[in-house]
This record gives sequence, C-alpha cells and structure tokens, in this order.
Amino acid sequence: MVGTVTAIYRYPVKGLSAERMDRVALLPGQCLPHDRRFAIALGSTPFDPQRPEWLSKIHFLMLMRDEKLARLETGFDAESGVLTIAENGRELLRERMTEMKGSKLVAEFFADFLGSAVNGPLRVIEAPGHAFADARRKPNATTDKYVSLINRASIAALEAAMGVPVDPIRFRANVYFDGASAWSEHDWIDSEITVGAARLRVVSPITRCAATQVNPATAQRDLDIVAALGLAFGHINMGVYAEVVAGGEVAVGDTLLEPRASSAGG
Repeated sequence: MVGTVTAIYRYPVKGLSAERMDRVALLPGQCLPHDRRFAIALGSTPFDPQRPEWLSKIHFLMLMRDEKLARLETGFDAESGVLTIAENGRELLRERMTEMKGSKLVAEFFADFLGSAVNGPLRVIEAPGHAFADARRKPNATTDKYVSLINRASIAALEAAMGVPVDPIRFRANVYFDGASAWSEHDWIDSEITVGAARLRVVSPITRCAATQVNPATAQRDLDIVAALGLAFGHINMGVYAEVVAGGEVAVGDTLLEPRASSAGG
C-alpha cells in the first residue's frame, strides 16, 4: 500500500511552535536537522552540555504545563542562529540564541512571559549532537533520535469518535501522511517503511499526554485527547517513532511505502 506525505514540521525549541518545511534531508540515526535542538530549562534542571543525557520534559518549559506558550509564533534561522518570537503577528523578540547574550535575553523573555508560572531563573540549553526529545531510547532501537510520523486517517478516526475537529499540530509530529488505513501504523513496529528517498524502521507507538489538550490556535485546554483515545480505542497512542536506517530527502507529496510484512500487531 502507498501513502503520501502531506506535511513536514520541525520544532527547533522544545515546547515552542512548529516550523513547516517543504522538504528535509534525513541522515541515518538522526532526527530532523535542528529538531528539538534547544530547550528552555528550569532553574533546577541538572543538565551538563559536556555530558548530555535524556531528561523528562518536566525539566523544561513545555505545553503540558505551560499552555500559554501556544500563544507565541516562533521561528529559528539555523544559518544565523536567530530566534524570532511574535504574538498575534507582532514581533516581541529577535535574538541570536546561539550566543550567550542572546540566549540570556531569550530566557529572560520567557521568565517574564510566564511570570509566576515558573520558579527561579530559566536558561536556554543545547549540546552538540543532542536532541531534547520526549522519548527515551527504545530497547529495540539503535539510536535515541527519531522521526515521528502520524497517520491522518488515525486522526480522522479520533475526530469521528469525539465529534469535533482535531488540529493535527496538537500532536507535534515531524511527518504527517495520508493513504494508509486508520491505526495500521501500529502494525509497522519493528518493520521498515520507505518515505521519499529515505528508509525508516518503526520502533514504537507514541504515547500521548496532557499537552494534546492545548489548542495550538487559542492556547486553551479544550479537548481531553488522552481520555478520548482510551475510551474509543483502548489505547492512548497517536503516531509512531521511527529511526532513519538509510538517509535521503523527503518532501511533501512524496510516497510512503508500508512494510510488505508486519512483525507486530497493534
């Protein structure tokens, strides 16, 4: 069966807005370039950039707790290192967050923006080769850097169950696709799929959390996605994580080839 890539996104700063991409070059064992490259750490977060380790999202600004972040539109220019922050089309900050002064000003902006919702000083953190992903390394994976994919048919099934539209960006995935049957992606675990010119191995479903309650357009908690998934489908998953086995370019409109044979049910 064949699917079609309908959208590609990256999230340069963990918890901040998505950046739509027309195409992306994937490398073996890597996530999308600059995806979750930065995080805004709480004052109590124990992160050593010389020895980066996975930390749960509670150590950073995140939509699950800080839904007000969804009011902001952010953009990161990888060449210049400049982060732009706007609200309702009005630019609020433009700083080179790859430099010490700029990263300090970005952290101060978010401390002011969130106010009493955060305790202590914030700081922008990054480490070469590290991505601030939500998922720990999966036991069946060869890397801890994944591409997240979502089947639009599964979102449509959720919409039908809830009786309301569900914005796909609530799930903050990298690649969205059409053409496969709802929930068939759960049958791809430990199998390889072809997306554009890249080959990926699906390693796990993505378990969802309260961050999906937040409407990306209004920054309001208006839908209990997790409860709806559990009630209607008996699981709280939406999408799958996959590791890049063979690199190549992926573009909107490219084909997605499902595994010929599945090794796991879902």
